[in-house]
Amino acid sequence: YQRRVHGGNLCFNVSKSHPQHISMSRSNQIYYSEKYEDDTYEYRHVILPQSMAQQVPSDRLLTENEWRRIGVQQSRGWIHYSFHKPEPHILLFRRPLGMAQQQAQQQQQAASQPAY
Repeated sequence: YQRRVHGGNLCFNVSKSHPQHISMSRSNQIYYSEKYEDDTYEYRHVILPQSMAQQVPSDRLLTENEWRRIGVQQSRGWIHYSFHKPEPHILLFRRPLGMAQQQAQQQQQAASQPAY
């Protein structure tokens, strides 16, 4: 079956029949959605294995250090902005549009600097 998950102004489908969702459940791995966007932000949802749900506080959002400590791996700039209350193991992240391009430009500039 499919279930609608709402995060802020966005909705996405979580499908029990989706192969990645099934393999995540069986192997106890973190699932990262494809990125999606609106006019302001780039979004992604992260589904933690049920066994990790106890590590997620239900009364506040996670800091970057906290979500990295539990094993979520993403590039810089992502902010945990919401979660799906009935399923606290689904974390919703966003970052301003253009952040990925900005980081790539900074890396290219750093790589082209002469080493002294």
